[in-house]
Amino acid sequence: MKLHAATSALLLLLAPAFAQADAPAPASTTAQAAAQTRWSAWGGSVVLRWNQYLQDEGATLGTPERNVPLDSPRLNDGIALRQASIGDRFAMRRAGSIQFRTDGHQFDGFTGGSLQVEGGYRITLPRGAGTLDLTDFRLRPSPLDPMFLDVVSADGKAWFYIDRMMYEIVRQGHVLAVYTADMRISFALAERIGAPWMAHQSVADLEILTELLVAEGPNSALIPAADPVPSHWHGDPVPGQPAGTFYQADLFMQSMSISRKRQDGTSGPNGNGRVVFAPSSTLRNNRNNGTSSATIPNQGALGTSAALWGADIPWRQKFSGNFAPYGNDQHPFLIWNLYRINANGRLEQIARSGVKHAWLTTNGNCEPGESHDGHILGRGCSDTYSDGNNDANGDLSFRREIVPSKGLWGRCGSLFDPDCDGNAATPSGDDGYVRRMVVQESQISATTNPGATYLFDSWYLNREDINIYNSQASVQATPSWSGSNWNLGYTGFKLGSVTDRWVSESVPAGVQVANVELSTGEGHAKLAVRVTDLGNGTWRYDYALHNLDFSRAVTQGSEPNLRVLSSTGFDQFALPLPAGAVVTDVWFSDGDLTSGNDWVADVTSGQVSWTAPSGTMLGSNTLDWGSLYSFSITVDREPMTAQAQARIAQAGTPSSHSVQTLVPDGTPPLGDAIFSDGFEVAPDSD
Repeated sequence: MKLHAATSALLLLLAPAFAQADAPAPASTTAQAAAQTRWSAWGGSVVLRWNQYLQDEGATLGTPERNVPLDSPRLNDGIALRQASIGDRFAMRRAGSIQFRTDGHQFDGFTGGSLQVEGGYRITLPRGAGTLDLTDFRLRPSPLDPMFLDVVSADGKAWFYIDRMMYEIVRQGHVLAVYTADMRISFALAERIGAPWMAHQSVADLEILTELLVAEGPNSALIPAADPVPSHWHGDPVPGQPAGTFYQADLFMQSMSISRKRQDGTSGPNGNGRVVFAPSSTLRNNRNNGTSSATIPNQGALGTSAALWGADIPWRQKFSGNFAPYGNDQHPFLIWNLYRINANGRLEQIARSGVKHAWLTTNGNCEPGESHDGHILGRGCSDTYSDGNNDANGDLSFRREIVPSKGLWGRCGSLFDPDCDGNAATPSGDDGYVRRMVVQESQISATTNPGATYLFDSWYLNREDINIYNSQASVQATPSWSGSNWNLGYTGFKLGSVTDRWVSESVPAGVQVANVELSTGEGHAKLAVRVTDLGNGTWRYDYALHNLDFSRAVTQGSEPNLRVLSSTGFDQFALPLPAGAVVTDVWFSDGDLTSGNDWVADVTSGQVSWTAPSGTMLGSNTLDWGSLYSFSITVDREPMTAQAQARIAQAGTPSSHSVQTLVPDGTPPLGDAIFSDGFEVAPDSD
């Protein structure tokens, strides 16, 4: 969004409980009255964009009644701000008002009143639960939580609630613009339907534009927030500290949840339809200010930053202009992925998202004195991108446009600026599946994959982040088929890469494991392995090569007009073999169920290798950033330590990297050798 001199960004994050590390205590809603601003608002419009959840569960959404054209004038017209391009739009009456308060630039809770909508829907509920009359509904502060809005029907019952709002006050303090918010099923509606699992599921997202009537308090003049002086960007010196003391960027993942967004052609465990899942992912900035303390409690060393002075993080929406500290519209990026651990212990990545461009920060629960506007994530501040937000077509692009280890986006020639003219283009052909994380139901079927378990991860990629492993996290995921729909349960939030979990959780006793990081100036990867003694004089070696943010990118120009011509990773993985070794069961998986682009295995004297195909209609299928490929062989030799090779797809120096791992060799046997640097024998399984 383009922000103007008289605009004050006030942001709100509203979220129900979900899988998380221990979160910091919420900001107090009892701040002194002298520090608060009290607001009233009425009128305007609301836009609803329904997802498929209710329809998938058997509901029928009636034709919208008394809706107004989506392209009719809006309160934020003429100021080049983000606005909904799809959905059903309804006017809101200029009668009554809703009240809320802010403390600095942080939301401090709704206090009363309501917004009255003109028009709405009649919804035929599933399971014989009757018809829900949602015409002339009201948006009313929840009596259970001042951070929520209830969606109340004419009979006074709250059938839905709204959370995770992201908003600004625009037009010189006259308009409250809520760009996005999630609408969820209340417990009362789930109980009426007889489906308790539907409670809290996201069914729509909203845009709300309403007129501000009253502002009382110290910030009622809407003085625009400025960048901190002196600035606290990564690399800036810390005032009053010895020379060489700098602020450093270190962003953390704090929590996540998972929602089904839509499905197509699905019929259950024996089917071959497709399903889209998206996360709600919450981050938090490093809270250190000269002393070390945990930013994410109960997460071991990864929960505490090595940076004693937490830097502010720029959070500029794409095409909003060129700003400090990089002279561009810098913002973080978000990706998410789904993995399956098969019954035999092999790890496969079975689904990948596109890239979500972050565009606004809520700055919730900040450390004292860190109340910034939506352009900057302050020290200790948190922010959430909800599943509805992460499913927005206008925010999702391709991973190939990113130089991951540098946190750069090649705007020129990208999906959003194909002509490189600096003007935002609207992506075409959105069917709700492109650039989403799409998984085939056969990949998550317990029938097809008996005994399998699953991991889901999410990662905020931030420029100059000193530790990429605490801005990514995973949960244990559980796919389930309800008789008509797929869902993905989740538990066990943990910071770090999925390969860390693969070699440390539920590993059978006696299985030898290793997990070694490749750290280079072009990015990072991890090579993990499980070695299983099959008991018949052979050992199975299961490898997972996880390209985290490694890329040898080819670019043109410079920021803000950078063009990324390519951003590829590896195109070959090779292991040494001892002379005379007998190799069987050579296996590869890129998780996409398309055999035509599989890497080609070659077992020759002294080596086994897998190489990406070239010259095929499906492309070369290089192992690029954010992706994990799996390799396996069975050999009549027990393991020893040696160097595997990962060849870089793009020409240059070096042409490949060596990574120490476990490989087959029978001379001499390992016996009681003690492993170090990530090598170990798994303890008894949990």
